[in-house]
Amino acid sequence: MGLAPIFGKEKTMEHLLELFMQLLKDDFFEVRLSIISKLEDVNKVVGHQLLSPHLLPAIFHLAEDKQWRVRLAIIDYIPLLAKQLGLEFFNDKLGNLAIDLLHDKVYSIRDAATLNLQKLTQVFGVEWAQQNMLPKVLAFHEHPNYLYRMTTLFSISVLSSVVTPAIINHNMLPLVIKMAVDPVPNIRFNVCKTLKALQPTLQESLVESAVRPTLIKLIEDSDLDVRYFARQTAEAFHLNI
Repeated sequence: MGLAPIFGKEKTMEHLLELFMQLLKDDFFEVRLSIISKLEDVNKVVGHQLLSPHLLPAIFHLAEDKQWRVRLAIIDYIPLLAKQLGLEFFNDKLGNLAIDLLHDKVYSIRDAATLNLQKLTQVFGVEWAQQNMLPKVLAFHEHPNYLYRMTTLFSISVLSSVVTPAIINHNMLPLVIKMAVDPVPNIRFNVCKTLKALQPTLQESLVESAVRPTLIKLIEDSDLDVRYFARQTAEAFHLNI
């Protein structure tokens, strides 16, 4: 695929494009991943309009593979594809896939997909994330499946390092506080962990008005683990509770 810039558009389309398309359908997923990883050279020469009819099925097929390690492998290429194919193409064709992978039944996939949100925000910017990604991710906090709700907390923790303090204080924190009364103990003690992750950016007034009352209740929670993490978080905030 590195020959594409040397061949130019006409010769690439004549001699290389068909080979590229065939390799995207190869029986071995390693071959398909390798071709996707070298997409940039071909994309610069012929453009994603010609590639996408064959590229997208290969990406979605890998993302839906029964082997979780294959699904994990394609996740690593999503930020690369985002950078190479551009904002408009990503939003239109791949944006939903990045969100759907957050729902995977395997924890390692969900974890990697969460980290991808951070990388995509670094590629496209905070404004893009606020408009296109955050509303969908934050909406999971009310999902009946507690794993989806957990993903919301993990995403907030990860994204807190790349979004603005205003988003953290006014969009993320109220939702985390709301989740402190979740019926699942794992959610409640992850609320404590998430608050700890947000601590460096939170306004002092919000710490006193929102964080302190929440931790007071969680320190008295019926669940031992919740009480433990609530105390740890209170210490991180230097709160005398």
